[in-house]
Amino acid sequence: MQGIDIDLSDPIWELAARFTINTVAMVLLIFGMYYRRYRDRELATTASMFNIFAFAVLTILSSVEFSIAAGFGLFAILALFSLRSEQIEKIEIAYFFGAIAVAVICSVLGTGLILVSTIVVFVLAAAWILDHPKMLQSANSTKLTLDSIDQHVLSDTDKMRAELSKRLGVEVMNFQIVELNYVNDLARINVYYRG
Repeated sequence: MQGIDIDLSDPIWELAARFTINTVAMVLLIFGMYYRRYRDRELATTASMFNIFAFAVLTILSSVEFSIAAGFGLFAILALFSLRSEQIEKIEIAYFFGAIAVAVICSVLGTGLILVSTIVVFVLAAAWILDHPKMLQSANSTKLTLDSIDQHVLSDTDKMRAELSKRLGVEVMNFQIVELNYVNDLARINVYYRG
């Protein structure tokens, strides 16, 4: 019985190697970093599925003649998803884009596997370092829903910041108004604070 000869120049083995690199990188990025830190099952599942789907589509597109116009059309379709989706946080967008970037890096034919592996390792290391909890530990953020809209929420930001600091017992550095609902007398605010 002889062993299987693996020839990475064979398109099937190269595709398998690229898919393996992509999948390992995506699992490390989404489940090893994002999910462990934020525990958002929905985004982790969505980003990982999107990675696999993007890898499949881009692999097919990179192996056939594909016009720039068709590429712009593909990105226009992807842009429609953001118009139909609920608002997601900036960090979620970064990880989601990271999952797509890994799929693009791994699926484009014509690049060597060593280059692909090197770039993927660089992307993962950068994500791990930049989003490490100790990197920006002096600043935190939270979403807040107030059951009444303060009169000075828009007119006097310093007064609003002081009132939020007093209510929360932390130093509020900044806040962002996401929604003011005068019908239900609710205010949704993102608060950036120092604990």
